[in-house]
This record gives sequence, C-alpha cells and structure tokens, in this order.
Amino acid sequence: MSSQPATALTGCLAPIDKDGLNDLIAKGKENPKAVKTLKCKTVAKGRFRHANYIRDLDPYIVDEPPGLLGDDTAPNPSEASLAALGSCIAVGLHANAIHRGITIRSLELELEGDLNITAVWGTGDVSDKPVGFTDVRITVHMDADAPQETIDELIAHVTRWSPVFNTFSRPVNMVATST
Repeated sequence: MSSQPATALTGCLAPIDKDGLNDLIAKGKENPKAVKTLKCKTVAKGRFRHANYIRDLDPYIVDEPPGLLGDDTAPNPSEASLAALGSCIAVGLHANAIHRGITIRSLELELEGDLNITAVWGTGDVSDKPVGFTDVRITVHMDADAPQETIDELIAHVTRWSPVFNTFSRPVNMVATST
C-alpha cells in the first residue's frame, strides 16, 4: 500500500465510509429527537491565549492578533467560529455528496465575516451597535462530477441542515453563570 494520500491516488477527495454513513442515517431516523451535549473546557493561559479542551484531544488554542493585544499564536475566537462554520459545511457537503453518489475531486470554502470591534469586549465604545458578525460570506469551490445546479442545490440543502450554520443564523438559548 502506498503512503500517498488517497487524493493523490484517485484524483478525488478521500471518501467517507458509506456503510458508516448509512448506519448514522438509520440511527438518526430511529431516534429523531436525540440530543447530544458537547463539552469544551476553556483555560486562560496568559494574556489572551486560551487552551480549549475537547474530548481527549490535544488542546485547541485560541489567541488574539497583536492588533487586539494578543500573542498571535492561534486564531482569535471570531476566526475560530468561522473555521467551525466552514468545517461544518464542508463535512455536510462531503457526507451529502457521498449519500447522493457524487464524487468530489476537490472542496474548498472561503469564509469572511464583518465585525465591528470598537466596543473592545465591552471596554471601549459601547454605544448602540451590533455585537458580533453582521455579515458572513461563504464561497464554496467544489469540483465534482455533478452539474452546477446540483452543486448549488447541495449547498442549499447542507446549509439548511448544518448545526453551526444554524447556530450562526438563528437565536440560541444562552446562559452564563459563575461558581
């Protein structure tokens, strides 16, 4: 077996396990109201650098750029949220393409979001203004064995069912407490 990645051998994005996908689909249909609680522990490491502990993975680091007084060692929280959004949509596109028998040769997403940062985390200009992203643009570059209208329909379907896209686009119940 070659040590080259599957994409180098096949000229397409390495597929996910279709049988495994079908098992996940069946489980979802068996229990359509199932809810899973995801957890992350965030630990301040100094200045604006934070280690985020998720499952048993190595810590996911979040920092701020120098313009926001950070050490520039990792994405800032807003950039990390764009990465989560892009990754969630990419996973959905890949899974739905496999489910529909579409071969993806390459997949890239470009995301950009507009953010007013003048409030400086509530310490700066706290005049009335939107806090957080006001606009997010996602451009999907997909080379697949499907016509453009099918790809466009696939993107629309995936954004409708993407957990992170929906978290961005609708209100979420949020509670912050201290111990």
